Amino acid sequence: QVQLVESGGGLVQAGGSLRLSCAASGRTFSSYAMGWFRQAPGKEREFVAAITWSGSYTSYADSVKGRFTISRDNAKNTQYLQMNNLKPEDTAVYYCVAGVVTSTRDIDGYDYWGQGTQVTVSS
Repeated sequence: QVQLVESGGGLVQAGGSLRLSCAASGRTFSSYAMGWFRQAPGKEREFVAAITWSGSYTSYADSVKGRFTISRDNAKNTQYLQMNNLKPEDTAVYYCVAGVVTSTRDIDGYDYWGQGTQVTVSS
């Protein structure tokens, strides 16, 4: 059974940092693109960041560019999202995703989703 399990969410003050992790199990994800989406209360789920299977290409939403960094360790089947200078508008449930995609920003392209981890940024 394929599983993506996020960890590292929590409550942080504005300007603070958090590091999300996503551990994959059930298969090898080294050939899959991986990424993060988020959903705030009352809003649609939105793209945050993605990384290709080799790690050679990354993409970010404009709202997080320069503050968030995505990375992966294929030997550990794990990806990470380092979030710095957090803002209250970053408050959301963050979802780890994996899939063979043609566009890393395409929400429908990802086959596997984690259960989500809550990130809350207080002002």
